[in-house]
Amino acid sequence: MKDTFNREINYLRVSVTDRCDLRCVYCMKENMKFLPKSEILTSEEINNICSAFIKLGIKKIRITGGEPLIKKGMPMILEYLGKKLKNSNLEELTLTTNGTQLYKYAEMIKKNGIKRINVSLDSLNPAKYLKITRGGNLEQVLEGLNIAKKIGLKIKINTVALKNTNINEMEELVKWCINKEFDITFIEVMPMDMENSIRLKQYYPLTKIKSFLEKKFTLINTNINTGGPSKYSKIKYCNRKIGFITPLSNNFCESCNRVRLTCTGKIYSCLGHNKFIDLKKALGKNKKELKNLILKSVLLKPKSHEFEINKENKDENLERTMNVTGG
Repeated sequence: MKDTFNREINYLRVSVTDRCDLRCVYCMKENMKFLPKSEILTSEEINNICSAFIKLGIKKIRITGGEPLIKKGMPMILEYLGKKLKNSNLEELTLTTNGTQLYKYAEMIKKNGIKRINVSLDSLNPAKYLKITRGGNLEQVLEGLNIAKKIGLKIKINTVALKNTNINEMEELVKWCINKEFDITFIEVMPMDMENSIRLKQYYPLTKIKSFLEKKFTLINTNINTGGPSKYSKIKYCNRKIGFITPLSNNFCESCNRVRLTCTGKIYSCLGHNKFIDLKKALGKNKKELKNLILKSVLLKPKSHEFEINKENKDENLERTMNVTGG
């Protein structure tokens, strides 16, 4: 599939649930009102939609949430898509998690063909982690990471840069990842369903982070592409990478190859736009209608996102929170 700007679309990110066992300050509101379960796609519906995408040329699927590992149907979804790795054009299945459930499900993840996972971790300080996640248990996450590493899963840490919160931990996080043999990606906050005043307090440009890290480590810029928006640097003298996802300080849209399926069945061809195609109405009907809607959604993909954080714009940015869309 190609969009109107001749970008090949071969990467699908699937949010399987809007629910999460954490309440991270950059992702959702403290008192979240989650969607009625009747609006959430069933595991079977998710599998049917993924199957249609695979037939149209999707080669990589990333499972996200909310927190995907708290969805009751995850074993069914992973088993179904794991088989697709063996009998279809699907080349890679990956998963993004907050890590709280890894100690229970790492074996299941690996058994179904997932070789690498992304784990959100914004602090190595238990008290600070508790504050950022509004209730998270850092020790439980670290236990899960150790189990996942022991069984051979490749792990990348995702860290959101939060001004006046975790900026002073960046060097420590990189050193910890080097020691653990994990890669790490730093991410700028994204203005989704939050007033600009909140995002302005959180936003810290990664240009400053990279400049700081270059003074602490010898970084070598690379052309490494793992299918996502990260720009990677290698750390000299060790086999580890640092990624930088910069939707605000350095737009990365020219190479975007992905679309997103929300947990409600909507396809957003761009994380930074509100236009969508609702696939749910085509489920249970003929496969041709579902195919046509998917192709239509790809043609809606804009040239670039519209993320913006500034003092003049007092309105909310995007209407949906990250946990619904899938990060």
